[in-house]
Amino acid sequence: MREATRQEGTVETAARPQARRARRRWALFGLTAVSVVVADQISKRWVDAEFGLAGATAPTPVVGDLVRIAKGYNDGGIFGLFGDSAAILGVASLAVITLILVYQVRQGASSGPLLSLTLGLLLGGAIGNLIDRMVLGHVIDFVDMGIGTLRFYTFNVADAAISVAIALLIVLSLFGDRIPGGAMDTKVP
Repeated sequence: MREATRQEGTVETAARPQARRARRRWALFGLTAVSVVVADQISKRWVDAEFGLAGATAPTPVVGDLVRIAKGYNDGGIFGLFGDSAAILGVASLAVITLILVYQVRQGASSGPLLSLTLGLLLGGAIGNLIDRMVLGHVIDFVDMGIGTLRFYTFNVADAAISVAIALLIVLSLFGDRIPGGAMDTKVP
C-alpha cells in the first residue's frame, strides 16, 4: 500500500510543473490577445474620432513622411481584397479564431512561450478586426508607411499583430528548435 501511495505522489509531483507551465502559457496567450484587442480598438476609435478620411484630408505625419496617419475604411480583407464582404470575412475570422484556440488547447504545456505569444498575437489581431467587421461593417485602417509615392497598404494594430505573428510562425517552423522557448510540437495530440 505504501508503494502505491509513493508512486501516486511521484506522478502528482511530476504533473504539477506541467500544469504550472500550461497555466503560464495560457496566461501569456490570453494576455497577449487581450492587449492586442485593447490597443487595436482604442487606436481605431481615437483615429476615427480625430481624423478625417484619407483623400478628404491630407495624411498626418507621425515620423516625417515615413509613417503617417491616413484613415480609411476597408470593407474587404487583406490589401482591400474581397471588398464589401464583411459578413463572409466575419465568418472566416470566426473559423480562424476557432482554429487558433483549438491549436492552443492541444498544445497546452508542450508549447514554448514564443509559440504562445505568437498565437496570442494572431488571436488578438483576428478578434480586433472581427469586432470592426461585425459592429461597423468595415475595418478602420490608418497606418500609412512608405517613402514618397512608394507606400505600403494602410493597416492597423490588428493587421500589424497578425503580420508579426505570421512572420514568427514561419521563423518557429524553420528554426524553432534552435530558439530558446521556440520549439513547436508538430505532433499535436
